[in-house]
Amino acid sequence: MDSGQRSYGSELLERTLAGTDADEPSPLTHLSVIPSRAATFASWPQWAHPEVVQAFTDLGISQPWQHQVTAAEHAAAGRHVSICTGTASGKSLAYQLPILTRFAEDPAATALYLSPTKALGTDQLRSVSRTIAGRTVFSHLQPCMYDGDTDSELRQWARMHSRWIFTNPDMLHVGILSGHQRWRQFFARLRFVVVDECHHYRGVFGSHTALVLRRMLRIARSYGADPVVIGASATVANPAQSLARLIGDEVVAVTEDASPHGERTVAMWEPGFSPAVTGENDAPVRRSAGVESARLLADFVVEGARTLCFQRSRRGVEVTAVRARELLSESAPDLTGRVAAYRAGYLADDRRRLERALADGELLGVATTNALELGVDISGLDAVIVGGYPGTVASFWQQAGRAGRRGEGSLVVMVARDDPLDTYLVHHPEALLERPVEATVTDPANPYVLGPHLLCAATEAPLTAADVAAFDAADLVAALTAEGKLKRRKAGWYPAPGLDPHGQIDIRGGIGGQVLIVDTTTSRLLGTVDGTRAKTSVFPGAVYLHQGESFVIDQLDLDDQLALAHPEDPDWTTSPREVSEVLITQTLAQRRHGPLTVALARVQVTSQVVGYLRKAFSGEILDAVPLDLPEDQLDTRAVMYTLTPDALIAAGVEEEGFPGALHAAEHAAIGMLGLVATCDRWDIGGLSTDLHPGTGLPTVFVYDGFAGGAGFADRGFEAFGDWISATADAVESCGCRDGCPSCVQSPKCGNGNEPLDKAGAITVLRLIERLSGSTSG
Repeated sequence: MDSGQRSYGSELLERTLAGTDADEPSPLTHLSVIPSRAATFASWPQWAHPEVVQAFTDLGISQPWQHQVTAAEHAAAGRHVSICTGTASGKSLAYQLPILTRFAEDPAATALYLSPTKALGTDQLRSVSRTIAGRTVFSHLQPCMYDGDTDSELRQWARMHSRWIFTNPDMLHVGILSGHQRWRQFFARLRFVVVDECHHYRGVFGSHTALVLRRMLRIARSYGADPVVIGASATVANPAQSLARLIGDEVVAVTEDASPHGERTVAMWEPGFSPAVTGENDAPVRRSAGVESARLLADFVVEGARTLCFQRSRRGVEVTAVRARELLSESAPDLTGRVAAYRAGYLADDRRRLERALADGELLGVATTNALELGVDISGLDAVIVGGYPGTVASFWQQAGRAGRRGEGSLVVMVARDDPLDTYLVHHPEALLERPVEATVTDPANPYVLGPHLLCAATEAPLTAADVAAFDAADLVAALTAEGKLKRRKAGWYPAPGLDPHGQIDIRGGIGGQVLIVDTTTSRLLGTVDGTRAKTSVFPGAVYLHQGESFVIDQLDLDDQLALAHPEDPDWTTSPREVSEVLITQTLAQRRHGPLTVALARVQVTSQVVGYLRKAFSGEILDAVPLDLPEDQLDTRAVMYTLTPDALIAAGVEEEGFPGALHAAEHAAIGMLGLVATCDRWDIGGLSTDLHPGTGLPTVFVYDGFAGGAGFADRGFEAFGDWISATADAVESCGCRDGCPSCVQSPKCGNGNEPLDKAGAITVLRLIERLSGSTSG
């Protein structure tokens, strides 16, 4: 462990460690200090309107930072630009400067702001309103929120009077583009589009959002506008290409961060094993990241440190906040009221109240989902707890960057979950702290995503030959025409009569029709889940959370697309068990390394949910419940490898040990794919077999869990060597003897995590590493 130098964060952590059990190994695996950085300033650009400059000056901004001016210059010159700098680097000013200048010069101009969360959109609206307050030159502007929290009267008023609409991709898709004729004047005068937190748009959600943005630009251009797109993002690889994939046009990037930041201490924390608790097959179980996070949150609050604690699930947020308050009630009862939970799903007024209480210092500790990861202006935080690796390096730094906004010292602690990737990162911190951030993975050309959006586009305005070429969708349009969903006319392709495609797309949910989740005691609609995920998320017996309430699913009716539930608050969670078969339909690319072959393939996966586990909050497995649900078929993409039996035997894996070694290696690799691709283990699936009929060899598949693929398997194929090498390191560094959830056990294994051979998996993975080389080629 690198102790670094004495710092605010080091001292805070030292006081916290004083309360840990001295007889147990220290949970602290790494400590380092990131030094402070001074600002680089620039002059206000000559084209900036004097009223705009004065507005920022009145807010205390006498000089902008260099990256703000550089990005604003590009936008003012009509170039699509992506500003890609750290948290609290003032990206808002970079887009407000050119937009407000245009508004001051052209009262008829309009602008559109898009964010992935309501909290961020509301915060940015508040920021703009504060900037223009009391200035007659902006009296016509009337910036307005237009989302699910906006009542119908205000929506109508915003459509008629607002020049700057703040919304999200969901509302743009279903509430604006579907009736764009009512927005004719707004689109005709549209000059700027802001896409905030671009790094958030990845995977299937990113692919959907890309097509919503392209449809929006198509409509604006049809009304004679040609808006400039300004993307704002946390640090990502290839920011210009990332935004270009979203909008389908060329983009310039600004990446040199000229903002200051205070000294930041970063710690890695691995919870110890719980001696009284065992998991599946008597495997050891670590104390949960939520329990450890709650203790750290309580300790930091006692020390007077204003702290955000990020958790990956809504339930995790609620449990962490409750547990922290319980701990405080024993040690510092007067502080229990200064800890709260914050997450999506709360009423708008409750969210605003919590944001104000945290910003004002009324709250000292807040447990939150990533709803507070994105850009909400909460300054002066002393510490951030990251409860489990958030899935991407970009998200980690985004969460970490919430601390130290006063330019003072701060502390960031990442608490590892019982997961192979978290295990790897706390023992190889350089893979997180020194690794370049990943590129966002999107695939707007996926026919399962693109097809429904083409129907939406045709409904909005007939598809021309130029449109079809721009979407690169000639074959798909022909297929939709053959199916009768599109009709070819002289002016282009029109939707079939009666078609209403907008409501069929859930841009966050994935691909496929929606299953409605209904509370049978009140007939209340709780939510929806896309059809491809229903069997693994709302199966009979599943625990389902909705806005802090807990329900248990009684029945899943796939024909009527209904999941029926009743309120219940059990002391366990549920996870599905799934078995699958994989048919190779096309090999897209392959590399041979002697007895090892690595390939990227199109595959057809036949899967079936065969049961679920009930797991106590401590991690203990209570029981396994069988289910009999129908099979599913999924056409997707997979990264796969084969090894010859002779090579395995020569490496030390006996033939009877092939299934356990390959199975354990598959589980670990699934858990580690997130290191090289922007995915979660629940986004992907896998299969291992000692003899696959399609290859005639021992074979392992890791496939995307979305129809047509989501780009994750492709990334695994590209970075195969690095991925497998890191997987071997993760399994080796785990402190268990025979395998546990931190290395080779999977929470969704349909075979009950049997057979698994941890030692055999290490042998297989090291063999692949030697054969393929340490880097992907």
